[in-house]
Amino acid sequence: MLGISVIPTVNFQCNLDDIQAFLAERDEAVHFQRLLDKLFDKVIPNLEEFPAMGRDFLLGQPASVEGFQLYKRIRSKARNASIREYIFDQYLILYAIDEGKLYLLSIKHHDQLSFDLTGHWPAGA
Repeated sequence: MLGISVIPTVNFQCNLDDIQAFLAERDEAVHFQRLLDKLFDKVIPNLEEFPAMGRDFLLGQPASVEGFQLYKRIRSKARNASIREYIFDQYLILYAIDEGKLYLLSIKHHDQLSFDLTGHWPAGA
């Protein structure tokens, strides 16, 4: 018996497209199918049965002004929803639980979250 309904948002689907392109640029396209397999075979079924398994995102303390502004925006939009984050393999998923439904908000590969200092640093500096 399944628990809560899991619903991917448009943003989540766009994030998957971004991950697919990101992995293709790195000649790691084979990893995208593995991601999809793990999402459908393990992650989503686990979220259906154990929706609170991720860490409460709103308990975290932002470490920058920009982070604090984003935190405030998310908190105001969340209203009564629980916003949670779940890390698996090389991915971070942000999701919301509200009124018996779980909304997949975003997914990122951990390398998408870091800075490309070589690409941004001026040549010769």
